[in-house]
Parts: sequence; structure tokens; C-alpha cells
Amino acid sequence: APLIARRLKQGKEDPERLGERRGVASVERPPGPLIWIHGASVGEVLAAAGLIERLRALNVRILLTSGTVTSAAIVARRFPPDVIHQYIPFDSPRFVSAFLEHWKPGLALFIESDIWPNLILSSAERRIPMVIINGRMSPRSFPRWQKLRGTIATLLECFDLCLAQSDRDGERFAALGCPNVVTSGNLKLDVEGPPADVKKLERLREATQRRLVFLAASTHPGEDEIILDAHRRLSARMPQLLSVIVPRHPNRGAAIARMLTDGGMQVALRSQDELPGAGTDIYVADTMGELGLFYRLAPVVFMGGSLVAHGGQNPIEGIKLGAAILHGPHVFNFGDIYDALNQAGGAIRAETGEEFVKSLGHLLVNPIARQRTVGAAETVVSRLGGALDKTLAALEPYLLQLRLESGGSDA
Repeated sequence: APLIARRLKQGKEDPERLGERRGVASVERPPGPLIWIHGASVGEVLAAAGLIERLRALNVRILLTSGTVTSAAIVARRFPPDVIHQYIPFDSPRFVSAFLEHWKPGLALFIESDIWPNLILSSAERRIPMVIINGRMSPRSFPRWQKLRGTIATLLECFDLCLAQSDRDGERFAALGCPNVVTSGNLKLDVEGPPADVKKLERLREATQRRLVFLAASTHPGEDEIILDAHRRLSARMPQLLSVIVPRHPNRGAAIARMLTDGGMQVALRSQDELPGAGTDIYVADTMGELGLFYRLAPVVFMGGSLVAHGGQNPIEGIKLGAAILHGPHVFNFGDIYDALNQAGGAIRAETGEEFVKSLGHLLVNPIARQRTVGAAETVVSRLGGALDKTLAALEPYLLQLRLESGGSDA
């Protein structure tokens, strides 16, 4: 109860759906075969979008679980209504038992590495086939788990299969005790660019038609001040520059706007239904699920979480919508992707705030450099893609068994 109360106060729980966190389903289970897919938050849920689309075509129902309010909002916006979303129950045996008893999944797919002990052990006791898909074991998590090798090995041995993003991830899972590991690639490379509301995009294009737009996407605390400094310095020689900040957590919007205003900037706040005007310096887009709009407006995109030690954000969506990608040194969450992009010239790495300003200025005034970066990035993404087909091929025996057990053959 104290944990729930604190999370409610922080806006991290949906008060109308708290029952789901205790394993009490808010909807009935549909008849027929059901595949349960679990991802921690937004990034994991979106990574599964292509897989979910292909699974729906096999005449099975999808239960998608996650643990954050933001991911629930994204599911409501981006997924078909027949994809059932529930919050994952807190990892208490009683809550987990109620969840599994209601849903009775025929196959469980866990995205990346969101592994909860009671959830895993209870699923194994019920003989639910379990597969880790898009498996990732970060350089930060691996040494922590090594200290608890007995615990993690007990959990990983419950999985029938681990489909790892890379050979390096696969080696880490195997070293921790996962018995069956296959490298299938990163599903995030096969995700399409995020959608955009056509009317909203038209209004934004009209409001920014005479502006040079730069986007700072999914920023974290400590990065907005760097964006302010860069805008102040670059706008002195690019008076038409409009910087757009999309904070990773929209509830920071008002605080960011105050900081920018105190710094002498003219600010418009999207959560207040404001559009950037001729005198707007920085537009704070503190809304949910609208990055697709701004990727389409901005020729240059900075991927947040990388100038501070957060680990970076996924650059693939921006690349697929034609943006030149700029990032800081802290990208360990997507290390393999950024390594490949940087080696090919498909992204620009800035080690410091000073380098960030210099690289941003170069990309903004040099369309040839932008196009070269975008072209290299698209080549890398195309070369590294294909994880979706490999994942489906690896899952085929489990899908066949699910159809046989349900008595169906039409899929």
C-alpha cells in the first residue's frame, strides 16, 4: 500500500486501473489461443509493434502488458483495439497467480530483459512456454547479475528460448545461465516511423514554414540547459532557427519552459495548445505520442539521454523519417546500433556541449552534410534489419503447438 500511494502521488500509476496491478483483470479473456507479450515501457512495447501485427494475422489474440502509464497511453494510440492492454501485476505471488489464472496464456514473450521472479517461476510452474524476444543485457546490468548468478540462472533456465539482439547480448545471457540462446537481431530496426496526425502536421508546417527547425527528442534533466545554450549561440547567426524540445517525460514541460524563459527565451508550450509564432525561440512539445509530427518537421534531430549518463534513446524512428541524427557519448542502451551508425557516418557523436554546438551548427547550415548522414544511416538500418522475420521463424514451433492445442488449423 505505501508503494502504491507513493507511485500514485508521483503520477506513475493509473488510479482507475489499480486493480490490474493486483492481478484483477479489467476485461474478460477472449476465447481461443492467446499470446501474452510483456515489455517494461514505451520502447519495448513499440519494438513489438511489427511482431504483434504479424501475430494478429495468425488468428490469435494478443495480451500486451507493461508497467508504465506512458506505455499504456501509447498502446491506446498506436495499436488496434483488439490488442488487449493490461498493467503487469506487482510481483507478489498472490497477484501473479490471479493474473495467470484469468488470462491462461498459451505462449509468453518477454521483450528485452524485464524479468520478475514470481512472474517467471509461476509461469514455469504452469508450463507456459516462455521466450525472451529482442533480448538485451546491457553492460550495466550484466555485472550486477553476475553477482547474483545463482538467482538469475534459476530464472533464465525457465525460458525455452532467448532471442538476443546481438552476439554480445547472447553471450551475456548464456554466461548467466540461459540454456538456449539465438541471435535474431534488433526488432527496433524493423519498426516503422511513428505516425502523425495530418491536420496537426499541416498546422505546424504552416506555423514553421519560414523557420529552420531543430528537434531535441526525448531529453532528460541536464540536457535542456545545453539546448538553451546551443540555441542562444546559433540563433545569433541563424535568426530563423526554431528549437523544439520534446522531453522524455512530458510532466517536465512547465519546469523546462520556466528555465528557458528565465534564460531570456520566448517560449511556447504545446500542452497549453500554443503554436510557435514568429517570435518564438524554443517550442516545448510536452505532449504524449507526438514525436512523429516533429521528426517530419526537423531536418536535424538530437537524441536525448545521451549528453547525460542515461544511456541514450532509440534513433531508428528519426532515421526512418529522414532526419540527420546527432547524439552525445552516453548511448550504452543502444550501443551496437550507434556503433554501426557512427562507423558509417550515419550519426554524429558530440562528446561535450561545445562539440554539440559545433556539430549542430554544421548540420543546420549544410544540407549536403545532412543528406550524406541520412543516406549512410538508412544504409546501416537496411543492412541490420530483418529481425522480425528471424523472430517469427524462431517462434514458429511454439505457434504451431499453440494452434494444435487450441484445435485450430486455419492459421
